[in-house]
Parts: sequence; structure tokens; C-alpha cells
Amino acid sequence: MVPTIALVGRPNVGKSTLFNRLTKRRDALVADVPGLTRDRRYGRCTLHGQSVTLIDTGGLFGDDVLSEVLTEQTKLAVAEADAVVLLLDGRDGVTAADDDVVDYLRRQNVHFIPVINKIDGINADQATAEFAEFGFVDPLLISASHSRGIRTLTERLLEVLAALPSETTGSTVDELVGIRVAVVGRPNVGKSTLVNRMIGEERQVVYDMPGTTKDAIDVPFNREGTDYVLIDTAGVRRKGRVEEITEKFSVVKALQAMERAHVVILVVDATEGVVEQDLHVLQYALDAGSALIVAVNKWDGLDVDQRDHVKQTVDRRLGFVPWVPLQRISALHGTGVGHLFALIDRVYEAGEFDVSTSLLTRLVRNLVAAHPAPSVRGRQIKVKVATRAGAHPPRVVIHGNQLESLPASYRRYLENGFREALDLVGNPVKLDFKGAENPFAGKRNELTPRQKARRKRLIKHRKRR
Repeated sequence: MVPTIALVGRPNVGKSTLFNRLTKRRDALVADVPGLTRDRRYGRCTLHGQSVTLIDTGGLFGDDVLSEVLTEQTKLAVAEADAVVLLLDGRDGVTAADDDVVDYLRRQNVHFIPVINKIDGINADQATAEFAEFGFVDPLLISASHSRGIRTLTERLLEVLAALPSETTGSTVDELVGIRVAVVGRPNVGKSTLVNRMIGEERQVVYDMPGTTKDAIDVPFNREGTDYVLIDTAGVRRKGRVEEITEKFSVVKALQAMERAHVVILVVDATEGVVEQDLHVLQYALDAGSALIVAVNKWDGLDVDQRDHVKQTVDRRLGFVPWVPLQRISALHGTGVGHLFALIDRVYEAGEFDVSTSLLTRLVRNLVAAHPAPSVRGRQIKVKVATRAGAHPPRVVIHGNQLESLPASYRRYLENGFREALDLVGNPVKLDFKGAENPFAGKRNELTPRQKARRKRLIKHRKRR
């Protein structure tokens, strides 16, 4: 089993900065704002060859409106961890929240390592004396943002891990493998509730307040033998409504999640229907090349007349992407969530796009024969061969002559033809066109000696006349 280490402490002591430093990645959102981390984030790091699972947590006993639910998330991480790193702020000194955190960890009888962070620019002895009242034996002094003391912390962690029993109950989560599914949408449409329902536990913080989720959180799990990685993202609002700098980073994280996901689930609030911002988020996913599923949430809260109205609105506003499947769900009560998994598997399998060149060539020729391409300057556009160029999204390279002159309408016709013939439900089809190159382009035609002699005779004859 892989041992698990949780990073805990009061808000804004540098837990996410240390998480990024140890994992050597920039997954955790970092800013000088208390309460930015809200959900448990898991990451893998290697300490001198020892593989460890790190858990970044929200602040314990903070003043945030979500402090109660954040504390519950942190307590779950502490219960799951084999060891805990307690971070303290060397600049602020001891606070009442630090007293509560230390008392809680000691009552849980968990092994924790006290670490005083942000020591750059201050006296080390003074920083240690500030926390002497807790009775810590040799607390570590580090600066996570400048990598000071990280080597000493690594060595201390290895000592703690070596003392753990061999049958440690650490996390069994290895590298995040499986079908990557990003859950996106506007704020407060039920994305985190849907993630919790799909994995069967209260993994994400859920609160009746827009913007509860601040970061993109990867949640690996297994269902009926299939590995999934759910990516819960922050709500994407209109550009003019984004005010906080941290929210701008959250939106960037959400867009990055769409780019690396195999399937994107766009969650729409049934009580509001498909609004303009939903279409913007959908366009972001299309530009990223992700497969799409639209989940209409809070469906069970509508009466018959409202449902009819929402159906008409959804059909009208999503008419430009008729190939995107739609599922009506209730994330709170679980209605339709099981069918959502069946759709994910079907869309992902279609996105694998395991087809042969002969099949694609035969298909594109049939499409052209059924509806020939328009002529360009009196010359016919010829399509010769189609080959597979990639999957997720399905990508096809079409070879021929004058393909750069194909109108956009005819390109859409070919895309829709491929999608319908190969049953690529929920997947955008990307077409690349490669025209045949003229082997003599840019080359000068050299005359033979006989041609040169004839040319001289013609010139002499013209001069004589």
C-alpha cells in the first residue's frame, strides 16, 4: 500500500504551496487569500524513491462561511492519512485557530509533524519561541515558496514512514488512470453534488452558494470494473461578471480541465433552461475537442408544464449540435445518474475511433458520390484517400486536389457524414485536408541541347525577318 500524508493547518499558512512544492507540479491553486482550498486534493510525490500520496486540505477552524464543511473535509483527510504535517505561520505567530488545530490533532491520537512555514526574513529562534507553548520537540522551519528546509522535511517524513507498520492502510490510489470526465457549467448548477452522487460519497464540498468550488479537483474511482477520473471544476461565468483574481484562475483551471478530459458533462439548471452562458461553456468544450454530454439537472423539481417548456427551450437552443446526447437527472436524489454512466461509456468508446483506412476511404468516396463537391474555377475538386489521424476527438485526414477551396458548408457535410456513418455520438469530428503537391512546383524546366539549338535557330530567323 502507498502511505498517505495529509497537510493540515489553519487557513492561509501555505498548505497548497507546500503541496505544489512536494509534488513538483502546479495543480493546487495558490493565492494570498484565506480559504482558497476547499476540497480535498490528492497528489503523488516521490521522496527519495518512496512513493507517497499527499492530501491538500482546506483550513481547519477558519472564519470562512464554509468553515464547518471545510473542517469536515479536513477531518476526513486526517482520518484517512497515515501521518499528518501540521503547518504553522512563522510570521503571524500563535493564533486561537492554531490552538484549536493542535488540540484536535492531539485528541485524535494521530502522529503529526509540526512545521513552521514562512520563515524567510524572520529570526529562526524567534519563530521557534513563538510556538514553544505547544511543547513541540524540534519543530521544522521551512519556506515552502522558496524551497528552504524542504530537504530536512523530506528526511523527517521518510523517518516517519519507515516507522509505519508494513501493512499500512494508506491509499491505494495510483496514478490517475481511467476515463477522464470533466463536470462543467455555470456556478451553483449542482456540479459538486453530481460528482458526490457519481462516486457515492461526500467527496466535494456542497453548499447553497455560487462559487463554492474554487479549483479543478481530480477524483479517481472505480465503478463495475471501469476506472474513471471525475474532474469537478469551478463555475464558469461571463467575463464581465468575474471580479476576483482567484476566480479568473479558477476559470482557467476549468478550461484546462476540458482540454484534458475525454468526456465533458455540461450541467444545466432545469429551472432556468439553457441560457447564454451555457452556450459559451459548450463552445469552450467544442473548441477543446472534447466529447460532450448535456445533463439537465434538478429535473425532478419541475411540474409537467415546466418540463414541456424546458424541453422546447433545450431543443431550440441546442439545435446546432444535434449529435450531443442529453440526459435529464437529479444529482440530489440520483435520478438518471446511472444512465449517465452508460452514456459516458458509449461516448468514450466512440471517441476511441478504431477504424481502418480502407473503411474511411470508401466512406468519403460514397459521401462525395452522393453529393459532389462544387467546382472551383471550372475544375472539379477531387477527394482520393481518407486516413485516421487520432482519437479523442476523432480526427481524419483527407487527401485530394484543391481541397483548400472546399466551402465550410461542404466540410460540415463531410463531418456529419462521418459522424452518422460511424455512430460517433457525442464526439466532434476534426477534418484535416491535405492537397496533392505539384512535384514540379518551383523548379525550372532545363532544355536539352537539341532544344537549345532549335531555340537559337528560331531567334536567328526572327532577327533576319
